Amino acid sequence: MKYMKGNEIRQMWLDFFQEKGHGVEKGASLIPNDDPTLLWMNAGVAALKKYFDGSIVPKNPRIVNAQKCIRTNDIENVGKTARHHTFFEMLGNFSIGDYFRIEAVTWGYELITSPKWLGFDKNRLYMTVYPDDFETRDLWIKLGMDPSHIIPTEENNFWEIGEGPCGPCTEIFYDRGPDFGDFTPDAIRDDIENDRYVEFWNIVFSQYNAKPGLSRSEYPELPNKNIDTGCGLERLTSIIQGVKTNFETDLFMPIIKQIEAISGVKYEGQMAFKVIADHIRTVTFAVADGAILANEGRGYVLRRLLRRAVKYGKKLGIMRPFMDELVDIVIRNMDVYYPYLNDQADIVKKIVQTEETKFLETIASGEKRFEAIVHNTSSNIISGIDAFILYDTYGFPIELTQEYAEELKMSVDIEGFKAEMEKQKDRARNARKDIQSMKSQNEEFLQFNEESTFVGYDTLLSETKIIKIFKEGLVLEKTPFYATSGGQVADTGVIYNDKFSAKVTDVFKLPNGQFLHVFELIEGSPEEGMKVNAKVDVLKRNLTAYNHSATHLLFKSLRDLLGSHISQQGSQVTSEMLRFDFNHFESITDDQILELEKRVNDMISNDYPTHTELLSVDEAVKKGAIAEFGEKYGDTVRVIDLKYTLDLCGGTHVKNIKDIHRFAIKNIFSIGSGIYRIEGLTNIGVESIVEGLVGINQEIENLVRKADVIVSTAKSEGIDVTFNHEVNKTVLGSYQDVINKRNEFSLLQKAVKELEKEVSKLKEGQVLSSMDSYYSFIEKNMFVQRVDGMEMNQLKQLVDNIANKTQNGLVFVASVNNDKVMFLSKSMSNKYHCGELVKAAAQICGGNGGGRPDYAQAGGKDTSKVDEAIEFIRGKVL
Repeated sequence: MKYMKGNEIRQMWLDFFQEKGHGVEKGASLIPNDDPTLLWMNAGVAALKKYFDGSIVPKNPRIVNAQKCIRTNDIENVGKTARHHTFFEMLGNFSIGDYFRIEAVTWGYELITSPKWLGFDKNRLYMTVYPDDFETRDLWIKLGMDPSHIIPTEENNFWEIGEGPCGPCTEIFYDRGPDFGDFTPDAIRDDIENDRYVEFWNIVFSQYNAKPGLSRSEYPELPNKNIDTGCGLERLTSIIQGVKTNFETDLFMPIIKQIEAISGVKYEGQMAFKVIADHIRTVTFAVADGAILANEGRGYVLRRLLRRAVKYGKKLGIMRPFMDELVDIVIRNMDVYYPYLNDQADIVKKIVQTEETKFLETIASGEKRFEAIVHNTSSNIISGIDAFILYDTYGFPIELTQEYAEELKMSVDIEGFKAEMEKQKDRARNARKDIQSMKSQNEEFLQFNEESTFVGYDTLLSETKIIKIFKEGLVLEKTPFYATSGGQVADTGVIYNDKFSAKVTDVFKLPNGQFLHVFELIEGSPEEGMKVNAKVDVLKRNLTAYNHSATHLLFKSLRDLLGSHISQQGSQVTSEMLRFDFNHFESITDDQILELEKRVNDMISNDYPTHTELLSVDEAVKKGAIAEFGEKYGDTVRVIDLKYTLDLCGGTHVKNIKDIHRFAIKNIFSIGSGIYRIEGLTNIGVESIVEGLVGINQEIENLVRKADVIVSTAKSEGIDVTFNHEVNKTVLGSYQDVINKRNEFSLLQKAVKELEKEVSKLKEGQVLSSMDSYYSFIEKNMFVQRVDGMEMNQLKQLVDNIANKTQNGLVFVASVNNDKVMFLSKSMSNKYHCGELVKAAAQICGGNGGGRPDYAQAGGKDTSKVDEAIEFIRGKVL
C-alpha cells in the first residue's frame, strides 16, 4: 500500500472507474435541487435518485462520482470518535440496469488489492455478506479471499429504506492491526465499534422491489437491477496514511495547524480541535453552496455548528472571532476538486465572521445566565423555560445547552423546551426527513424507447403522428410543445385532424426523453400511427418567453447588484408572471429593488437579437456561460446569449430582448431565513400590477371613509374639524407604485390617528368646559353622561380628568364608537360599586363586564339601548 494524499485518492477512484467505462457525474450541491425529502445531500446515491427511480434514463448507465455530504444526526459524537463527521465525501460507483454483482465485486477487489491502484494486502481485508447471498460470498473466495475473512451478518447486510428498490450488500473492512485495539474479527460480526477493523466501502446489490406486507423472501425482482456503492474518502485516507483518526489525515491537519497557531495550544488529540476542524468544513461548503445561517431548517443546523465551534474555541482560550481565518485553509485544501470555492471565499468569510461576532456578543452573558440557572436550581435538571430563554435571548442552540449541562452531570427538560418553542411558532419548523424511499419504477415508461423529437424552438405548428398512447397521455413523433422543465411551465394548445381533436393541458418528459402530452378530448379518439397537426398556443408561448428571458436578466442584475454569492433557490415561469427565489444574508431595501427593476429595463431597452448555440458543457463554461451549481446537464447544452448574460438553458426565449418591452417587480418578500422571492411581470402583464394594489387601495379607501365619519360626527356635536385626502390613482407600472401606495397608506393611517386624537381632545375640552351644565353634577357630585366617538384609551383619559375635578363622587360614561358600546366608571367613594354599575348597563345593551368597586369597564352590542342604559344608571345613583 502506497502513501497518497486525500486529493490523489479521490482522483484515483475516478480514474479507475473511468477505465471501466463509467462516466464521471459531477458532485451535486449540498442543497438538494427540487427534492423536498432531503434537508441535505446526505449520500452519494441521493444525487442520483432520478436515475434509480426511473424519472430519467442516464446517457451512460455506468456512473462514478465523489459526492459532498452532510449528516447531522449525531453531532455530539464529532470529536469523541475517530471517524464521526458532519461533512464528508462519499466516493461511489453505480450501475443503472447495466452491470451487476460479478463486475461490482471483481472491480472492487481489483481497485483495493492491485499494486497499480490502492494495493491493500488482501490478508488484512474482511468482507461481510448477507447470509443468503452465497453468490457474493463465492465471488470473494474465487477472487482470492480467505473464506474465514468472509463474515455473514443479517441486519447490516440488507439495504432497505421502505417501499421501493432494495437488496443485499457486502461491506469491506480493513484490519489496522493490534496497535489499534485488542479485538478479533468477532467485533465485525457483533457490530462492535472499534478502531482496529474499519469499514470503508459498502456495495449494494439493488435487485428487489420492497412491497408492504411482504417478507424479504417474497419481494419481486426489479425489472432493472442496479449497483449502488459508497466509500468514505476520509476513512479510506486515514487507512492509507496510517494515522490514528481521520483528523490526522491531510484533509484535516492543515486546519488543525492553523487552530494551533491561533490558540497557541499544541494539538494532542483534544476534542476541541476536531470539533472546530469538522464544523468549519461543513459551514464553508454549505454556505458556498448557497445555504444561509438561520433559526430554522438547514440554516439552524449551520448556526448550531458554528456556535458549537465557537464554544470549543473558548476552551482553547480563543476569545475573538477566528473561524473566518480557517475558511481560506479549507478552500486551499479542497479547491483542486472544488475550484468554485474560490469564487465564494469572500462571501463565506463575511457570513462566518458576522455570525461569530454576533454570537460572541451574547455568549458571555449567556454563560453567566447558565451559571445563575445552575446555582438557583435545587435539582439536576435545567427547566424548559430556562433552556428556551438561553435559546431565544442568548442564542444558545438547545443542543449547546445540553452539552453545558452534560459537563455538569445535569440534564435538560426537552419536552418543556419544546412546549415553549411551540408558543413561538415562527421560531422553529420541523426539519424534513433525511430520506424517503425512492419511487417505484414505472416499467412501461422505462421500456418505451421510440424516438421523439422536440421542434418547438423553430416552429409552433407541426405535422406529425401519434407514436404511443399511454393512459396518462400520448407521445408524438415530433412535437412543438415544450415540456415542463427548468421552472418553465409546459405549452398548451391543440392536437387535431379531420377525425380527432384534443386540448393539450400539460406536457411532461418521460425517462428516455420523449414528451408525454396530457390532453382533454374534444372529439373523436386518438390512435397510434394517426397523422395529426400539433399547434401551440402562440400568445401563451410568447408571454412565457418574455417572462423567461426577463428572469435571466433579473438573475444577472441580482448578482451584479448584491454579489456573486446570489444563487437560484427556485424558479417558476408562466405566461402570467415570473417567480424567482434567491439567497441573500441581509434585508433588501426599496432602493435596491428599484435599482434592480431599472437595470432590467435598461437591458430591455436595447435592440439585441437573442443567439443560441449547442456546445459541450466545458466549451460553454469557457465562453463564460453561467451554469447553476448543482444543476445536471447533458454532454451537449443549449447556450442562450441575451447580450448581458450567457446561460445554459433549455427553455424558450424571446427572439430579441426588446420584445420583452417592460419589466416590473410586483412583489418581493422573504420565504424563509435568508431566502427571498421576487414576483415579476413583463410586457402586457405589467398592467396587472394594478391588481396587486387592490388590497392596499381598499384599505386606503376605508381609512378615508373612517375619517369622513369622524369629521361628520364631530361637526354634529359642534366640533369644527377638517380632513382632506385625495387618493393617488396614478399607476406607473413599476415597483414604485407599490412603494407609493405603501407610503400613502402609512401617512394616511398616521393622519387618521392624529385626527382621532384631535377630535378626542376637543371633545374632552368641550365636556370639561361645560361640566356644570350636566344633570345633577353640582348637587350630587356625580357625572353620568354619554360621550360618543371615543376610543377606550381616550375614554379612560376623559374619566380620569373628570375625576380629578371632583371629590367623593362618581364618574360614569358611555360611548359608541365604530358600532361598539363601551362603559367606564370610576368612584372616589365606597358608596357605589363601579363593577356592578357597568355590568348592569352592559346587560341592557346585550353585553357583559364588570370589575373593581372603584374602577370598572364593560362592553355592549346594541347601540340603540345606550340612552336607556344611561337613564337606568342615573335612576340608581341620583
